[in-house]
Amino acid sequence: MGNFVFKLPDIGEGVVEGEVVQWHVSVGDSVSEDDPIVDVMTDKATVTIPSPKSGVVDSLSGGVGDMIGVGTTLLEIDTGGEESASEEEVADSDGGTSDTSPAPAPAPAPAPKVPSQPSTGRVLASPAVRKRARENDVDLSTVRGSGPAGRIRHADLDAFIAAGGAISGAPPMAYSVKRTEITPVKVVGLRRKISEQMSLSKSRIPHFSYFEEVDITELESLRRVLNSTKDEAQPKLTYLPFIMLALAKIMPEHPECNAHFDDEGGVVNRQGAVNLGIATQTERGLYVPVVKHVEAMDIWRAASEMQRVSGSARDGSASLDELTGSTFTITSLGREGGLGATPIINHPEVSILGVHKAREMPVVRGGEIVVRRIMNLSSAFDHRVVDGADGASLIQHLKRMLENPALVFM
Repeated sequence: MGNFVFKLPDIGEGVVEGEVVQWHVSVGDSVSEDDPIVDVMTDKATVTIPSPKSGVVDSLSGGVGDMIGVGTTLLEIDTGGEESASEEEVADSDGGTSDTSPAPAPAPAPAPKVPSQPSTGRVLASPAVRKRARENDVDLSTVRGSGPAGRIRHADLDAFIAAGGAISGAPPMAYSVKRTEITPVKVVGLRRKISEQMSLSKSRIPHFSYFEEVDITELESLRRVLNSTKDEAQPKLTYLPFIMLALAKIMPEHPECNAHFDDEGGVVNRQGAVNLGIATQTERGLYVPVVKHVEAMDIWRAASEMQRVSGSARDGSASLDELTGSTFTITSLGREGGLGATPIINHPEVSILGVHKAREMPVVRGGEIVVRRIMNLSSAFDHRVVDGADGASLIQHLKRMLENPALVFM
């Protein structure tokens, strides 16, 4: 029998190792060429490695969370042939032109590459999940998948079996039943990267927070007018593009807030460009895609770019360039906006702005109580390089711009 040894290929950009995020196969599984076998993460890029051969998985190297070096054996496949081979030997036999390594994905892939589904309605699931389903007499077409494009994961199959085969709508557990289960969840992949980044920011940066409320009644009126008169090619405006343009306009007067702090070198690099990171929640975790050179954009371009990079982050197609280079970050909790927060600065930046849900509120104007539309802002600054007065000055300047939105365009 032939035994094909497949090693972690060179996935580019100077990568020397990757973290195993998810195996899509188990020992004993049958795989076809190009079936997804493993997700490997390098920095913020996740690559789905496809199988170079068809056969039966004979062995795997490394568990979820393990680091695997380029050139290290990933798995061995029994191809059923008469001779053993490795990927290097296969490449040599093709004159050195065959490359079994996939192109590096600059951003986490939304889902493993899978063969096109036949017209019989075959559901998306890895060979390992299919094998377990067969062993447990489970029809996968009755299982609801939680993965990308409805892909069925091991957890979905576990939940289905535990529920006795119920698809959905199971009655809630009675309050009188004690729940004592403990579910360990290994911190790997993007969640590990987020954990490391947040620990770095909080351990190195002495944060100070500043809160303010803004009357955006006039801004709301302007937003409605612009949306009602836009053409079909222009995006619908939210509040964020106005905030982005306002920040870009006022940053030259607050250069200490649009900077990177090289705390190892003891240098604050004040940035001329206003590259705004837009914190974006995705199914895979929190990403910060970047809208670059907002200072050179109009409101429509800013809105379009924000939607484009945020959409790319959500569907996993964002490039590495779109995920790096921010000089100031905006985080918006949207409908979950709350009244305030203490956002964590995106190291090595020195400032971050939190935007909360706008709401109708009674306020006093001219000695009378009137209803106005109010939005709360939360901000945090690196107190090593931004004094309290400077951070407050930026937010107060932003408040004036948003309460008098014509200033944004002057």
